[in-house]
Amino acid sequence: MPTRVSATNSLEIPFNRPTLVGKELGYIADAIIRGQASGDGAYTKKCQVLLEQAMGGARVFLTTSCTDALEMAALLLDFQPGDEVIVPSFTFVSTVNAFVLRGARPVFVDVRPDTLNLDEEKLESLITAHTRAIVPVHYAGVGCELDSIMEIAGRHGIAVVEDNAHGVFGRYRGKPLGSFGDLATLSFHETKNFTCGEGGALIVNNPERIERAEIIWDKGTNRSRFFRGEVDKYTWVDVGSSFLPSDILAAFLFAQLEARDEIQCKRKRVWDYYYRHLWNLAHKYGIVLPTVPPHCEQSYHMFYILLQDLSERQALIAHLKSRGILAIFHYMPLHLSLMGVKFGGKPGDCPVTESVSDRLLRLPFHNELTESDQARVIGAIVEFFDKMKHIGGRKNSELLESISR
Repeated sequence: MPTRVSATNSLEIPFNRPTLVGKELGYIADAIIRGQASGDGAYTKKCQVLLEQAMGGARVFLTTSCTDALEMAALLLDFQPGDEVIVPSFTFVSTVNAFVLRGARPVFVDVRPDTLNLDEEKLESLITAHTRAIVPVHYAGVGCELDSIMEIAGRHGIAVVEDNAHGVFGRYRGKPLGSFGDLATLSFHETKNFTCGEGGALIVNNPERIERAEIIWDKGTNRSRFFRGEVDKYTWVDVGSSFLPSDILAAFLFAQLEARDEIQCKRKRVWDYYYRHLWNLAHKYGIVLPTVPPHCEQSYHMFYILLQDLSERQALIAHLKSRGILAIFHYMPLHLSLMGVKFGGKPGDCPVTESVSDRLLRLPFHNELTESDQARVIGAIVEFFDKMKHIGGRKNSELLESISR
């Protein structure tokens, strides 16, 4: 039976709660008994083979985080100072940091108002002679419009790196997310569908990049060739770092990946329950629910709602917290951050991002969230809007504050 792990906060319904699916602890013990708890052990290989099969034959390198996978991608693409990378402003800082660390200049692109994914119609105007890569982020595990993105990138000879931290096992037009770009990255952070606490993976779809990726992954050495008997000793041959996770983490992750059908079924139930029970409320009060285009098979990573404005969003967060429920906002616009401004970002550059960042609220979502828990969340949301209706308005910030008490 799945086991709940104690929540890291005192709220009755936390935003996230990591869970065991059954074999994690046994696999960890086995990894230790085998005598190799460091990287590239038996469970690392098991995870990589499973993911390679799911991705249709791409080469997969397990990493200590999605951040590390992105940094590997920047090294593999040989980014140099002055190169440019196009990234959505509405994403986690690792998406851009990986390239900035190599001296790149980020060029921020706005997102679509429906899926909150990179707006492919704005790409062409941002491409310059210095553009080296485009990094689409599959927000909430819903695929970006990859047909257009790949066509534009191909026409300009630009690499595509899919940030698929949210979308493991999601699909776009029947093909796995992460299998389109030259490179792609995955996350196995505690908040993701499949976790080992902290973990990630780099997917290499271009066969010409596999050999160098293997070297970068293993501290810039050709040690893997040595272990395969291809050279009689190994040495330092390129840049690299220690990107390999412990096999103890890989053992935990393998148990989760092995149970992927069970986990995804649970997450689909959670997502569907929210959508079904919030549909009427959304139309009644003007709340916006997630958009999933028919050609996208989402990963059921999260469920969010868009409120009318920042004050309403903050008031609802406070109201839910007063009822023992943790719901949280998401990304702040990167182009308006302290670092983003240093690269030329200014208000109005990405208007959709600036709007949704103020209005988006993520509801509690994890593998063991019960329908009873969800009913409490929805009941608290209904209570909030009923109070708001009773006082006769949505714009008065003082009234919104009084509702949240």
